[in-house]
Amino acid sequence: MRFQTELVPATLIRRYKRFLADCTLADGREVVAHCANPGSMMGLAEPGMRIWLEPNDDPKKKLKYGWRLVEHGDGHFIGVDTAVPNKALRAAFEAGEVPGFDGYTTVRPEQKYGEGSRIDFLLQGAGLPDAYVEVKSVTLSRQPGLAEFPDSVTARGAKHLAELARMTEAGHRAVMLYLVQRTDCTRFTLAADIDPTYASAYAAASGAGVETVCLGTHISPKGVQVGAPISVAL
Repeated sequence: MRFQTELVPATLIRRYKRFLADCTLADGREVVAHCANPGSMMGLAEPGMRIWLEPNDDPKKKLKYGWRLVEHGDGHFIGVDTAVPNKALRAAFEAGEVPGFDGYTTVRPEQKYGEGSRIDFLLQGAGLPDAYVEVKSVTLSRQPGLAEFPDSVTARGAKHLAELARMTEAGHRAVMLYLVQRTDCTRFTLAADIDPTYASAYAAASGAGVETVCLGTHISPKGVQVGAPISVAL
């Protein structure tokens, strides 16, 4: 998935009201960017960080910049837009490029299921059980090389796990897919200390047959592509 317009570098001044960020462009201008991430963004919103913004000229949008990436001094990137994983995964599913999902030729995003919820992807293929795939964007890392989810308490996430478990009970395939939006991590685990309820919900779902898939990403100011599987340590 390529970004629609060329990203521009900036320096973060502050993030506030969850969805807003004051930034300084390379030419010294200060702008307000939309932050498409409702999470805590632990470790990713410190003043002075080098970030990348996507400009837009859409008259319907109040803000002319969207915050897309954080860049580390060592050249690694982190994707902070929580809408990007589903876009990148849809392209990868439709191209048949996601490991473990061979034979699924129909990709249906945002399908209603469970109790008033929507599954990120319903995959279908001849001779295969329907696959219900819930996607979570992973950006937290508190130890070198180790990605973690979640970065804050997520009651909604626990609900999704319970609904995936019900899909397995109905004879379907259910998958919890964690997409690590960091280029500096090779392992994944749950941040049980941040949300023990989510960790318990995960254990129950896993025991019911819900699969876990964790994938890396190739991230640069040009775009985000789904990468190879990442080791899961749970």
